[in-house]
Amino acid sequence: MTTSRTTLLIADIGGYTEYMGSHRLTLAHAEVNTARMLQSIVRAARGFELVEIEGDGAFLSRPAGTRDPDTTLADILQVAVAMHRAFHREREYVVQNLCPCGGCRQARDLKLKFVAHIGDVATQSVSGRSKLVGIDVILVHRLLKNSVGIPEYVLLTEDLYAADAPALPLSVGEITPDLEGIGSVHAYFVDVADLDGAGAEAPKPTLRSRLGSTFSAVGQGLPYMLGTKKPRRAR
Repeated sequence: MTTSRTTLLIADIGGYTEYMGSHRLTLAHAEVNTARMLQSIVRAARGFELVEIEGDGAFLSRPAGTRDPDTTLADILQVAVAMHRAFHREREYVVQNLCPCGGCRQARDLKLKFVAHIGDVATQSVSGRSKLVGIDVILVHRLLKNSVGIPEYVLLTEDLYAADAPALPLSVGEITPDLEGIGSVHAYFVDVADLDGAGAEAPKPTLRSRLGSTFSAVGQGLPYMLGTKKPRRAR
């Protein structure tokens, strides 16, 4: 099994567990709404390939190859901003639809955070499906559980940070988590709002789009209400 230098990026929806309520209608619409938000996130991740939808997040990758390290970091930050905007735009459509259930109204509490890393990754085929494996894949997932004190951020490993630290905003935070099986690592984070000068405020949906969003939640949520489809599990 050979390894290759790969850029890894996880976009994770914060507040997902609390958002998924126990009432059947709420649960059904919450599942549909988060699926729509994840789809919008993935569509905005230009240049990155979707590895897997992991419950409340999207795991993406891109071969690093011989790219200039500065370009790699700049691309990650640019893609994170695009995904963040797409998430908030879709979240606004959900919140503004005409359904009064908690799964639609409480979507406004959801946030989006990112963890990014560059490392050596191998591809493993299991039952016809390919997956990325290696210590660097484990590391980027373990970093999802961290002590960052802001809700929406991009968390970078030391390898990425060292590549082009001056390109980041002045307000960069640092954490040193102790990861199980890996040990102590240094990581750096920036507020997504500091990267996106335009901000995340989405345009207000029209009445027509609100109606469309409402019917979408009702129709797509029906299989979950009937028990023919099961909701995803958060990590």
